[in-house]
Amino acid sequence: MDESGDGGRPRSGGGGASPGSPPGDSKPQRTRRESGGGLLMGRPFGVPVYVAPSWFLVAALITWVFGGQLERVLPELGSARYLVSLFFAVAFYASVLVHELAHTVAALRFKLPVRRIQLQFFGGVSEIEKESETPGREFVLAFVGPLLSLLLAGAFYAGMQAVEPGTVPGVLLAGLMISNLIVAAFNLLPGLPLDGGRMLRAVVWKITGKPMAGTVAAAWVGRALAVAVLLGLPLLTHTGLLGNPTEEIGGMDTVTDALLAAILAAIIWTGAGNSLRMARLREHLPGLRARTLTRRAVPVESHTPLSEALRRANEAGARALVVVDGLGDPTGLVREAAIAGVPEHRRPWVAVSGLAQDIKDGMKVSAELAGEALLDTLRATPATEYLVVEETGEIYGVLSTADVERAFVQAMARPSS
Repeated sequence: MDESGDGGRPRSGGGGASPGSPPGDSKPQRTRRESGGGLLMGRPFGVPVYVAPSWFLVAALITWVFGGQLERVLPELGSARYLVSLFFAVAFYASVLVHELAHTVAALRFKLPVRRIQLQFFGGVSEIEKESETPGREFVLAFVGPLLSLLLAGAFYAGMQAVEPGTVPGVLLAGLMISNLIVAAFNLLPGLPLDGGRMLRAVVWKITGKPMAGTVAAAWVGRALAVAVLLGLPLLTHTGLLGNPTEEIGGMDTVTDALLAAILAAIIWTGAGNSLRMARLREHLPGLRARTLTRRAVPVESHTPLSEALRRANEAGARALVVVDGLGDPTGLVREAAIAGVPEHRRPWVAVSGLAQDIKDGMKVSAELAGEALLDTLRATPATEYLVVEETGEIYGVLSTADVERAFVQAMARPSS
């Protein structure tokens, strides 16, 4: 299952601090999330590939199940069948990695940053931080994954023709062919967060001219698919349409099928909902403007008592303090939390310099920033307050992360147009 761009990263979000992540996400937090993505396997094309801990559970399950199949097909293997099964599990997820790398290469060709690839419980996730600019690119970005899976299935089929059937290579190649066909077919289902859902989104986007309309349509189809999987997968298995005759199915098999269907349905339903959430956010992101969110500030010198600085701010109708040097150049921002921590009776004796945070590189932002550009700038240098300046360098005010987060939440709550 894939996640990229607006097409459904359960974060992403699919999905990051991606454009859908709260602006308060700091760089240390982001590093912890990435390092917590599992075991780092490498960096093809400069993109880190992680194997999630859940993969080892699935690999063990595949090894056990496929080993049972090999016992019937190749009984002469004995206990060595589990080594063959483990090889199959690793080869299958290598195929999934190729599927995800197809998304990654396409995204990089379209100048879309890819944070990481993660192999996990039910396949892989390509975490692409921005959405495609056009429906055509969105369609291509989604289609290349299933296309590579189909090409892999064809390559494994060709390999089958070169080996003896009923041998270890023959059984492995047949299993990999079938598994890649299943991966391609499943991802082509036309509902978010699957690749087919992103393709449907691109088609509706092209027809209507509205990416949000495409997301809504593909997300609701995704939710319908979730219900269909929840109800239909156990039914198909029970009736033998997936290869198991009804009379051979025991109670444990029925429970296992129902549990698998419930997990798949939950993943699809949640991914579809997250896609709607991310699309709604991106629709309202342009409303997040540094100029409108900035608090008016008054300049004060470092030796100024806090009580005097607050008096000047109240007189000016300002809500922030900027520490300046003798030439009037800004050197620090007085933190709102620090002010609140000083009892009122001590404020005449506390200089603002003791409550100020030095203005470091990245803590000066343009008043013209808005939307994703604003959030990306804040994420690059995590802080509680930022100095907002005009293009001329003149102080415009102070931007509080808390105000941006509040506007972010309000944007999420507003209905879509």
